[in-house]
Amino acid sequence: MNCSLVITTYNWPEALELVLITTIQQSIQPDEIIIADDGSTKDTELLIRVFSNKTAVPIVHSWQNDSGFRLSKSRNIAIAKAKYEYIVVIDGDMLLHRDFIKDHKKCAKKGIYIQGSRALLQSDFSKKILKTRKIKWPSIFSDDVKNKLNTLRIPFLSTILCRKNNQNTSRIRGCNFSLFKEDIVKINGFNEEFITWGKEDSEFVQRLFNVGMYRNNLKFSALQYHLYHKEGSANNDNIFLLNNTIDSNLVWCKHGIDQYLGH
Repeated sequence: MNCSLVITTYNWPEALELVLITTIQQSIQPDEIIIADDGSTKDTELLIRVFSNKTAVPIVHSWQNDSGFRLSKSRNIAIAKAKYEYIVVIDGDMLLHRDFIKDHKKCAKKGIYIQGSRALLQSDFSKKILKTRKIKWPSIFSDDVKNKLNTLRIPFLSTILCRKNNQNTSRIRGCNFSLFKEDIVKINGFNEEFITWGKEDSEFVQRLFNVGMYRNNLKFSALQYHLYHKEGSANNDNIFLLNNTIDSNLVWCKHGIDQYLGH
């Protein structure tokens, strides 16, 4: 099974550099890396050029003009460009365990949305990594990371837990998920009516559920470490869009990935 890794980013090349370092060090490489760029400046473009010379894996820079928060559109364009059947999506501030891609591919199954978890790095530890450009993984006993259980990779236990199917939208995180491209296309991808942060991932997953898909929680594998930054909260418009999808049992969004397919 071939795999495209999509990495979202916006004007934080210092973090993206570290993410790409962990990406090209994967035990099983993705077949391509697509940077879903929501309008970053030239610094990000130059960084991607540098890494394109460091790996045999093709790196595609999927860039769009900076017109405010348009993450859904950025993801749709990037996924439409993907050449391979399985899609893994992360954010550009997530450092990856070397078996991250391996773990996602192991649990891949049509009709299933794989939701991974993240370990939250503390502010001072994140600043140190960004300053030194040296990646160190905190242990379960370290105060440099929150939710310490998410630093444990236990493959046999992960395999057991990954069998549990559900249709629960709690703790949906767009920073660590995977599914087949055909399942994304089936619901027309991400809803581009979301033009501010929050709930765009939950609305996407709710439409997957509405079309008959299930979610598997990937625990104790596909580890990633989140560089600290402040997070926002969803506004009322985004909550309305999510609730409308739930109440109306929507499976298709009007403004989605179909406008980029075949281009």
